[in-house]
Amino acid sequence: MLSYTDALTRLLALARPTDGETVALADALGRVLVDPVVRAMVDVPPFDNSAMDGYALRAADTPGRLEVVGESMAGAASVSDVRPGSAVAIATGGPMPAGADSVAPVEDVDLVGGTLVVPAAVTLGRHVRSSGHDTRRGEAVRLGGSLTSPRLAVLASMGLGRVEVRRRPRVAIISTGDELVEAGAMLGPGQIHDSNSVALAAAAVEAGAEVAVLPRIADEADAVGGALRSAAAGRDLVVTSGGVSVGPRDHVRAVIEADGRLDFWRVAIQPGKPLAVGSLDGTLVIGLPGNPVSALVTFELFVRPFLRAMVGLAGDGRTRLGATASARLPKDPRRRAFMRVVVSRSAGGELVADPAGGQMSSQLRPMAEANALLVVPEGVEAAEDGQEYEVIMLEAVRDQAP
Repeated sequence: MLSYTDALTRLLALARPTDGETVALADALGRVLVDPVVRAMVDVPPFDNSAMDGYALRAADTPGRLEVVGESMAGAASVSDVRPGSAVAIATGGPMPAGADSVAPVEDVDLVGGTLVVPAAVTLGRHVRSSGHDTRRGEAVRLGGSLTSPRLAVLASMGLGRVEVRRRPRVAIISTGDELVEAGAMLGPGQIHDSNSVALAAAAVEAGAEVAVLPRIADEADAVGGALRSAAAGRDLVVTSGGVSVGPRDHVRAVIEADGRLDFWRVAIQPGKPLAVGSLDGTLVIGLPGNPVSALVTFELFVRPFLRAMVGLAGDGRTRLGATASARLPKDPRRRAFMRVVVSRSAGGELVADPAGGQMSSQLRPMAEANALLVVPEGVEAAEDGQEYEVIMLEAVRDQAP
């Protein structure tokens, strides 16, 4: 069996970046720029403007009594110059009129008739937002990582309406198993609902993929082979669940090995040992275990970072912290374990990891309750109560009742 680290390294070495496509900023949230370095098309802001509602004036004329000769509103050109002894009423964002070098806020002055009374000296440049003080036209700005709302705002402010981003990976999700029926359908003898298709599709969308959920495959070699070859056509990745172990009706790994290339099989992790990675017709296939928790955990550990690598993002995007186990959790000493836990902050500020429930790979509810995976290394028989371990955060740390 491969170690977790070796398996992940070998998988990520197979990632190939998707090509680029140009999209409007409105469609770019969460996407990744092909070139993270972008040049500003305009100065930001494009003109000197006021940071306050007030009066544009010359600092040298204060304190004093000034004649108000006009106004400057946001979205309109200023029509009046400021000459010695005069001022212009100005709104926040209004262009600074020629001759003015400062702004006196409306609450710091008095208007008597048409005369502005400025009782105290105004500092030169006060409340003026200079042209280009955020970004200069032509300046190179680096916006690496996923495009967040602030990064999109920066792009918009710099005059860009469309950007070239990495195409979303095209992913097919397929469940295998004679026992599976669609979620919500009536169950017959020996049947269970297919939760893997629903969960893995959602996880792939969350990881930034364009997802197609394909029909379930029966446990027959010819059916598996035909479905995998069809799924591989025109896609970047096929993710299957089930059929990768050593049972007589487990055909996914055998098909990959016979009709394509098997890169590796079985990883020393718990849950999720029977993981198969290979390719068919040039498309990567990742065969996940069929047990629902094993499928979700191996997706998190392997498929998620792989999809991110395809669009130029490093790692899995999850926060890693240290937390103290609150209970002993037995494990296989030959494998690295990823236990489902709830991480919360105690009244004293310590991060505590409580079991989310049972740790069997068929127990989905603890996976839904968990906000983290507790990482317990190889070579030990359990996570020990009171010992600190690394946790991979799937959701935010929770507050613990005092």
